[in-house]
Amino acid sequence: MSAPLSAATVRRLEKSARAAARASYSPYSKFRVGTAVLAGSGKIYSGCNVENASYGLCNCAERTAVFTAATAGERKIRAVVVYTPTPTPTMPCGACRQVINEFGPGATVISICNSAKRIETNLRELLVEAFGPENLIRGSSPSTSRKRR
Repeated sequence: MSAPLSAATVRRLEKSARAAARASYSPYSKFRVGTAVLAGSGKIYSGCNVENASYGLCNCAERTAVFTAATAGERKIRAVVVYTPTPTPTMPCGACRQVINEFGPGATVISICNSAKRIETNLRELLVEAFGPENLIRGSSPSTSRKRR
């Protein structure tokens, strides 16, 4: 699990997530989402949801932010803040949880909205028994991984 976040860091992440939501391209759902991730380096990367007329090609804000961090060379995510301009907070979808797990299996996840309501948890709580890099068998093929009799 990540070290506790300072109040100042959480405020910076929240401000970045809110700003990212304003850049959302959501002409179909009208559901704006902004995310900010705190990378292991201490830098903050943000992302918004980007919709497409071919709905399967849409990208969530969380994945946009994580992919932006990865593009910058980051390989560890400490925290994720998701903002939606709604009365209640919205948590990351399953696909986003899996992507966050790749870089931050112990990351803090905070969801905020237009009210005082918020959800603060961690990825291990949101994605129990997650599949990750440690589940892959490396350096073995079926012929070398069998027990010899």
